[in-house]
Formats: sequence, structure tokens, C-alpha cells
Amino acid sequence: MRRHDPDRRQRIVEATVDVIAEHGVAGTTHRLIAAAADVPLGSLTYHFTGLDDLRAQAFALHAERMAVKYEAHFAQVSSIEDVVDAVTALVHADADADDRDWAVAYELFLAALRDPALRSVTESWMRRSRSVLERFVDPTTSRGVDALIEGLVMHKVLSTRPVSRAETREIIARAVRPTNSQEPPR
Repeated sequence: MRRHDPDRRQRIVEATVDVIAEHGVAGTTHRLIAAAADVPLGSLTYHFTGLDDLRAQAFALHAERMAVKYEAHFAQVSSIEDVVDAVTALVHADADADDRDWAVAYELFLAALRDPALRSVTESWMRRSRSVLERFVDPTTSRGVDALIEGLVMHKVLSTRPVSRAETREIIARAVRPTNSQEPPR
């Protein structure tokens, strides 16, 4: 254990993300977090009001990191075909987010169902994702594609026979392809 430790608080939050990834929200305890952060158990109560506070800060950190990765992933996108390719890559974990990242994300979504205080974290993250997509498609399509991404990733992670990359690409292409009733992409 470290005596002079100015980064202790941040390390505890980061360790909380790791513990949630490994054990889920239900299995996350003060003891597991303290062990993962290599800090005395009392440090958790010194820096945080409780386990709910720790989880909320860990989820906020995770959502921020995922949003930054998401925004970077779309930085070079300039056409609808690029959007289709970028979303396909995102679903198939080519965008610097892996199954562990998604496991924490789904733990956040589930926790937010039970704890309305966490909905500000999920709403902010969804708003950022949609704003990236709105550079290429209208707001309604953006909302649908954002939900489609999360659903396709969930199916990929949970399925014993995941959707192929080619099928994912076709699903995304159909979702973003303008129809007569949609405005053309910007």
C-alpha cells in the first residue's frame, strides 16, 4: 500500500470499472475494489460516500472513455458508405472497444433501470453518440442507428452464432440508406 498517493481517488474509480467488468454490479464490493486498487478499505469511505457513489463515478468515467472512442472512430467518416463501414467495424469490435467495454456498458444500462440517478450518465452518452451520427443522417435515423448498434453488439456478445460481418453491414446499410421520405444525408 502506498503512503503518499495523490492519484488514489482516480485509481479507486478505475479499479471500480475493472471490478464491475469482472464481477458485474451485483458482485462489486468495497473489498474487491480496495484489493483491485491496492488501497486500504478505509480509503473508499474517505473518498466516496458509498458504493453507489463509487459505481456512479466509475460508470461516468467509462461512458466518457467510450464516447471519446466513439467520436474518434467517426472522425474520418465523410459519406454514408463510410458510416456503414464505421458502424460495422464498431459492432465487430474494430473500434477500440471490446467485449469487456460493452459488458460494463450493459451493466450501466441495467443499473440505470433501477437507479434513476444513473440515467443522466446514459442520457449524456446516448446524446453524444447521436450527435456524431447526426453529422451524416437525420435525428430520427440517428436515434435508430444508435439503438441498432447497441442491439447488434448485444447479439454479437450473447449469441452462440453471431451475425456475420457481411450481414451486419447489410443491416446497417438498410438502416442508413435514404428512402423517398427521408432527407438526403448531409
